[in-house]
Amino acid sequence: VSTWAYQGFGRGIALDKIGRLNEVATGGLRPHLTVLLDLPAAEGLARAGNDGGSDRFERETLDFHELVRAGYRTLAEREPERWLVIDASQPSEAVTEQIWRRLEPMLPSPPQGAS
Repeated sequence: VSTWAYQGFGRGIALDKIGRLNEVATGGLRPHLTVLLDLPAAEGLARAGNDGGSDRFERETLDFHELVRAGYRTLAEREPERWLVIDASQPSEAVTEQIWRRLEPMLPSPPQGAS
């Protein structure tokens, strides 16, 4: 998914080309659920900078990060049944609860008698 967002939407590489490459690379595997912790690009960069380091993506321009964010949101809008988009500016407890509510029905039931 990140290849689509960063290379396709962020760098402008043709999405159909990325799709074909992903199909070959993964053998057609796709996640059942992708969780997008969504923040405005500037806020996400500010959080990332708090750890004292940055990688090559974090050193990209704000415009690039806004394109990537828009790309992720576009992907989520195309397949809402496979995505959970969460406002990551909420307290961590609220974010955790939303993720758990979506994941719990997808998980197998524990065996009878297990605690």
